[in-house]
Amino acid sequence: MTAIRNKVVLVLFLIPVWTLIYTHLKEISEFIVFRLFQMTPDTHLTETIRFFIYEVPKVLMLLVLIIFIVGIIRTYFSPEKTRQALEGKSLFAGNVMASFLGIVTPFCSCSAIPLFLGFVEAGIPLGVTFSFLIAAPMINEVALVLLVGLFGWKVAVIYVITGLTIAILAGYALEKLNLKRYVAEWVYKTHINQSLEEVDVMTFNQRISTGGSVVKEIVGKIWIYILIGIAVGAGAHGFVPDEYLAGALGNQNWYSVPLAILVGIPLYSNAA
Repeated sequence: MTAIRNKVVLVLFLIPVWTLIYTHLKEISEFIVFRLFQMTPDTHLTETIRFFIYEVPKVLMLLVLIIFIVGIIRTYFSPEKTRQALEGKSLFAGNVMASFLGIVTPFCSCSAIPLFLGFVEAGIPLGVTFSFLIAAPMINEVALVLLVGLFGWKVAVIYVITGLTIAILAGYALEKLNLKRYVAEWVYKTHINQSLEEVDVMTFNQRISTGGSVVKEIVGKIWIYILIGIAVGAGAHGFVPDEYLAGALGNQNWYSVPLAILVGIPLYSNAA
């Protein structure tokens, strides 16, 4: 009980500290650039350094907070609970629920096949299963945090809504194609659900520890890429004219979206 209380107190203490620092990042970055570094305002180099010093802690702090919260939430949504929640749902309602559950349920490449087999064995419609499998990797909390930090909450909301819409409609369309007849017979005899059953019930102390572990694992893997990305963005912000970027990577060029996808594939694979 003491350990649980200590962790709760620590979290309650860190929340206002996080809020205080985050809401004053602009002032802190300007103090470092103009007071400590004594840099001249309105130069390309100054803008680059100021952008970097401001954006790095901003993105990392958002990342830590959101991943910690999502890590705790995900402890309440095990694969077995997800399977039980989806059983018996009608097609479209099941697609919607599966897409939302896909966001919060722990998902990685190693769990995709067992989850798919478990859902199919339980009699969950293939379209509903595909909605879950599409939404889970598509709507990523790391990407969500980066979008909020770099582009604002409106772009992040569009990202979530778009991902959910694609997952729901794709799953619904796949179900209408009657793909069930192509599923091999052995899939229904795997008894994979036995391996998805709950082993024990986590205490709140364990949930907090899990949230912290998830933060260490994910941030530990991607922090260097965040620094590199922000450094490139800072350089572009300070030295590259906006007109050039808009012309080179704007929506008038057919290769902009395919190029972004090709760049994103290895980054997602590493984060996953």
